[in-house]
Amino acid sequence: MPRYTPEQLERRNASVWTKVQGILAPIQFVMFLAGLTVTWLYQSHIWIDNFYWITFFVTLKTLMLVLIFVTGGFFEQEVFGQFAFAPEFFWEDFGSAIAMIVHISYFILFFIGLDENTLIWTALLAYLSYLVNAAQFVIRLLLEKHNERKLKQQRG
Repeated sequence: MPRYTPEQLERRNASVWTKVQGILAPIQFVMFLAGLTVTWLYQSHIWIDNFYWITFFVTLKTLMLVLIFVTGGFFEQEVFGQFAFAPEFFWEDFGSAIAMIVHISYFILFFIGLDENTLIWTALLAYLSYLVNAAQFVIRLLLEKHNERKLKQQRG
């Protein structure tokens, strides 16, 4: 079932926030890959021997996640009239909120002073939560592109 009405589709295609999301999403994916790689290298005792780098990349990834959530809210406001959790984007926003909670929990655990092993597993869980959420967005994007093609074919 299409997520956008024809009017919403026009607003989506004209929105600057659509372009912003299209730029930020691949940057966030690169940060995810970099953070995951650094975490693996640290655990494997290859090249990375300072735990600082894990926290650095979790920090970058968390900041990017917050930036994408906020700009996504502007997108939803412009297209659907609601800043977050618009019915058409509820599950994507829910997944983003879960990912944000897991990312932020890393810092809570860090400041509490938990051991590196717990922090590493929390970082990996944060990356997994992002990956699931990103996959959710990609699947919905592909389904919507398919619906757009069907709509264009119906118009003639």
